[in-house]
Amino acid sequence: MPIRNRSAYAFLAPYLLVFAAFWVWPIINSFLISFQNTRVNPWKFSLQANWGRLFADPAFYNAVYNTLLILIIQVPVMIALATVMAVLLNSPLLKARALFRFAFFAPIVVGEVAYAAVFRLMFNLDFGIINKLIGAAGLAPVSWFDNANAAMVVIIIAVTWRWAGYNAIIILAGLQSIPEDVYEAATLDRVSKWQQFIHITLPLLKPIILFCVVLSVIGTMQLFAEPFLITNRGGPGGGTETLGLLLYRQGFTSLNFGYASAIAYTMAALAVAISLLNLWVGREPT
Repeated sequence: MPIRNRSAYAFLAPYLLVFAAFWVWPIINSFLISFQNTRVNPWKFSLQANWGRLFADPAFYNAVYNTLLILIIQVPVMIALATVMAVLLNSPLLKARALFRFAFFAPIVVGEVAYAAVFRLMFNLDFGIINKLIGAAGLAPVSWFDNANAAMVVIIIAVTWRWAGYNAIIILAGLQSIPEDVYEAATLDRVSKWQQFIHITLPLLKPIILFCVVLSVIGTMQLFAEPFLITNRGGPGGGTETLGLLLYRQGFTSLNFGYASAIAYTMAALAVAISLLNLWVGREPT
């Protein structure tokens, strides 16, 4: 090996060692642990203890259902909202655009504990502002955290609020890469703004939107903070328990590391499968 290459690898060696120790090895080790019965001492190999239990565990199917429900409802709504926000932020008619861009991106930098506490207060049964508005409309207040469907709505609203602006900034970058000549030519041909959006903007934004969808799918499959903090660890009665929360409960509450590892690899497999499905659906026709 040339001296120049050896020098390069010498500089990379500290990073590669840290990467191997704290990323590669934990992934391999957790896969091996998923085949171990960690409820006995010493741990013993057992395919049935974790993988066999996984496909017969009602809590697992409940967590899969809740996670997919959030994904199916929240991700399309958030991406559609982010696209509209990006178009508005890109409008030359909008004043103080830099301020609005910061405002839409700001939820990302808000601490999870802080914003979860705010949402719990907003949706409080007795003095929350949401129930005050519902009462002002002449409707009965909703017990948001005592009903599984209502609690799921709170989770979806919270996740959308936090991540819509982030995706809007990404889509905005894609919008700004579209040449103005395309719109000028369409305007000269008397194409309406709506038709320009449908037939020019959306097709050219397709790769960017697909990128946001894949990121959102991966993030939703790992969803943990919102059900843990807002609905009190996936309540009521597991009605908002996600795969990430089930993994935490098994790994750090029950100390069943083997089963938690099996759940983790199932989460990863589902995220990869759904992401590949999105990429296949959104592929360019040949």
